[in-house]
Amino acid sequence: MKFSLIAFISAALLYGTTGQAQDTIRITDYGYTAGSRQNAVPYVLKALNDCKTKKDPVLIFPAGRYDFWPQYVTEKLYYESNTDVIPLRRCPILIEGFNKLEINCNKADFIFHDRMQPFTIDSSKNITIRNVNIDWEIPLTAQAQIAEATDDYIDLVINAFESPYVIENNKLVFVGEGWKSEWWGSMEFDNNTKQVTSQTGDAGCMGDNFKNYKAIELKQGYVRLQYTGKHKPLKGNWLVLRHSARDHAGTFIINSRNVVIENMNLYHCAGLGILSQYSGDLYFKRVNVVPNAVKNRILSGHDDGMHFSNCNGQLTIDSCRFLSLMDDPVNVHGTSVRIMKKLSDTKLLCRFVHEQSIGFTWAREGETIGFIENEAMNTIDTGKVESFHLNSPEEFEISFSKPVPATIIEGDALENLTCTPDVLIKNSFFGSNRARGILISTPGKVIIENNVFESSGSAILIPGDANGWYESGAVKDVTIRNNVFNDLCLTSLYQFCEGIISIDPEIPRPDANKPFHRNIRIENNTFHPFDYPVLYAKSAAGLHFNNNTIIRSTRFQPFHYRKHMLTFEYCKTIEVANNQLQGDVPGKNIKLIATPKKELQLQKHQGIVLTE
Repeated sequence: MKFSLIAFISAALLYGTTGQAQDTIRITDYGYTAGSRQNAVPYVLKALNDCKTKKDPVLIFPAGRYDFWPQYVTEKLYYESNTDVIPLRRCPILIEGFNKLEINCNKADFIFHDRMQPFTIDSSKNITIRNVNIDWEIPLTAQAQIAEATDDYIDLVINAFESPYVIENNKLVFVGEGWKSEWWGSMEFDNNTKQVTSQTGDAGCMGDNFKNYKAIELKQGYVRLQYTGKHKPLKGNWLVLRHSARDHAGTFIINSRNVVIENMNLYHCAGLGILSQYSGDLYFKRVNVVPNAVKNRILSGHDDGMHFSNCNGQLTIDSCRFLSLMDDPVNVHGTSVRIMKKLSDTKLLCRFVHEQSIGFTWAREGETIGFIENEAMNTIDTGKVESFHLNSPEEFEISFSKPVPATIIEGDALENLTCTPDVLIKNSFFGSNRARGILISTPGKVIIENNVFESSGSAILIPGDANGWYESGAVKDVTIRNNVFNDLCLTSLYQFCEGIISIDPEIPRPDANKPFHRNIRIENNTFHPFDYPVLYAKSAAGLHFNNNTIIRSTRFQPFHYRKHMLTFEYCKTIEVANNQLQGDVPGKNIKLIATPKKELQLQKHQGIVLTE
């Protein structure tokens, strides 16, 4: 009896309660020492190869610093959504063809050098990554503090050790580990709050003609811009100096399912933070795309925080933080394509329109495709895919099991309705970012709840188009509830920022009888507007704005061109009820545009009036 008990205890210590200790691999087993600044790439390659031989592999990185250099990385051709097209992506940690894998980094710092994509998850399932901090030794976007701003010049203080630069042809050019790029754009951040400065927007801090400057180095790290433009940033504030290409995501998930990322701090990357493409059932918990405060960084990501392109299944974002991004924290959409030619009754030649969204395996046999008449953006009919063939990165042929609707013509569009997810975004913080907060374009079930919004543009945008960005997805079931929209929302104007919540599809000729979006419920939220537009909705039916509290803020001066609290354009079946207004809320009114009064159910005694 004693022998059996001892044997059991020994086995438990060796194999753990799951009996899978033999499947645990530590990166230190291969001779890597955290903090050595040695290139971790070859060690990771060996460890991942060995993980493929295990049934339930767990790869452990002990706490410490791990440096990743471009030597020995895997280079692969990937067409990545909303990302510059380059010949090959550098993938230092490539998770490809796994049925199961857990990577636990124990709060390690992964420091990257040169241009690369930290994590790539390709054609895998049941993947978990947790407890990791991602940053760059030399950031791929620079920053500078304004030492002086006069009518004739602006003086910048740049950390030349962190962001080396040269002056070439009187222009400011940044140089790094294997790259060089000229400054091409800026955003201004308040020195005290580290928030996007009010009313600066895309061009507001220096104006459209700022590239006419002449740069002179006064001393190392001190650059004078001779510039007489109308707009000037304020002395003491910070400029994010954008100079980089959008060529690698922080994490790229492609053709994969059941991916979990927990406790990740993504302090920086060259492009989209986490890009998920043609993948499903994705879960993100405590993923923070924020600046590295320890390094006094103002900027986090170069573009979006989390970007979902043509995904399906369930997408969950829980308890995440987004701050100081150069684009939207979350964007969920499909990709519309243009019909170039009818090759037969059942076969079409189509084209990817946006230059950053090409080369996709856009459809698979049996998937459901919507046929869109793109003037009014009506879906005429649907069809099942019989075959799909890429002729080039820009064009493909697609065949259907039944004839294409006769009314669909060249120039109209297609949408893949199978690649559309359900979305849950909760308990998260959307801080002061360059553009908007959440973009949603999916017909799946969407819930946005218990979040705090402070984005400098619209907090939530529900777009959709087959005319500009070609990001598809008419919504059918959206609930926005129990959120707080603080007064930093809509402090600057960007594209589609028509209200704190903006429902704004690009429709050349809206059809009042067939609205594009449907079933949107905005309930039990708290808004703190300083300006007029709280909600703008175009081409939506079944729209409910109920039980919300609207509290006037006087922190900023109103400036928006819209002078109504609620605007409904080409909308049907609208309900506005049980809302409470506190303070002298601007407008307290509703404007109807191409929307009959009978379509509005406005409860009395809310203090909200319908204006003519």
